[in-house]
Amino acid sequence: MKTILVTGGAGYIGSAMVHELIAEKYRVVVLDDLSMGHRRLVPKQAEFFKGDLKNITDCRQIFKKYKITAVMHFAASALVGESVAKPLLYYQNNTAACVNLLNAMQEARVHQFIFSSTCATYGEPKTIPMPESHPQDPTNPYGRSKLMIEWMLRDLAKISNFSYIALRYFNAAGAHSSGLTGEIHEPEAHLIPNILKAVRNPKRKLVIFGGDFDTPDGTCMRDYVHIQDITHAHFLALKALGRGVKNEVFNLGLGRGISNLEILKMAEKVTGKKIGYKIGARRPGDPSRLVADNSKAKKILGWTPKRGLEEIIRSAWEWELSL
Repeated sequence: MKTILVTGGAGYIGSAMVHELIAEKYRVVVLDDLSMGHRRLVPKQAEFFKGDLKNITDCRQIFKKYKITAVMHFAASALVGESVAKPLLYYQNNTAACVNLLNAMQEARVHQFIFSSTCATYGEPKTIPMPESHPQDPTNPYGRSKLMIEWMLRDLAKISNFSYIALRYFNAAGAHSSGLTGEIHEPEAHLIPNILKAVRNPKRKLVIFGGDFDTPDGTCMRDYVHIQDITHAHFLALKALGRGVKNEVFNLGLGRGISNLEILKMAEKVTGKKIGYKIGARRPGDPSRLVADNSKAKKILGWTPKRGLEEIIRSAWEWELSL
C-alpha cells in the first residue's frame, strides 16, 4: 500500500484531501503543527504526526518513522493582508519551511511532490482567462513566497530525479460532502463563509469591497472552485506522476468569473434569507477579474470541475450550520 504524506492535513483543503486518499485506499500520514489546523478534521484512519516544518528535526523524523511514497504539500500561511504586514512570517512559514521539507525528502530518497500553489503568483492579470504561461509577477509576499517554492521545485528537478506537479488554485470554496470537514479560519477572510456567517448572525456586518470595478455589476469577479474538485485534481496529479507526467503546473478553477453580488444572490437562494450588506472601499491591489484557463488540466490530467456555484454554497452552508 502506498503511503502519502499530507502536510497541513488538519487544515481546510488538506483534510479534504486526506478523506479522498483514504477513500482511494491509500495509507495517509498527516503532518500538521495545529497552529491553523484542527485535529478533529483529521479522519481516524490517518496517522497523525504533530510537527513543525520549520523544524528540520521534525521533517527528518517523519521520513524515518514512515516509508513515504509521495508528498502532498498543503501547509502554508495564506492571508494576503497578513503577508503584507508580516512578510518575513510568510517567507519563513512558506518558503523556508518548504526548504526543510525538500531537504528531508532528498535525504530519504522520496522524489514525488505535489504542491499547493496559487493564482496569486500571477499578480495583475494581463489576459483573461489566465493560462499557466501568464507572466508571474505577484503583488504581495504571499504570492512571492509561493512563487519562490515553484522556482525551487523547478531547480531541484533539473539536477535530480525529483519530480513535481504544482497546482495553482484560484478561489477554493465549499465543504466536503461527508460533512466532516470544511472551512474554519480565525480570522475568516473569505467571502462565502463571511456571507453565511452574516445569515446566521444578522448583526454581523457584511462588507463587499468595491462597487465600481469594470464588471457587469461593479463588484469584482473571481473564479471559484469546490475543494473536492481541487482534491480530485491532486489525486489525478498523483496518478499522472506515476505515469511519467512531471515538472508541470496546472490552473485549478471553473474557468469563469463570478461576481461578489452573484455569490450573494446565490447565498440568498440557498439559505432562503435576505442578506444585508454594504459596499465598502476597494482593497488595495484587488484586480477587477481573475479567471483561470483550465484547459491544460483538462487535457493532461483529465480533470474537469464538476461542482458549480450553487453546490459550492450549499455545501458551505451545510457546514456552517454544523459548527
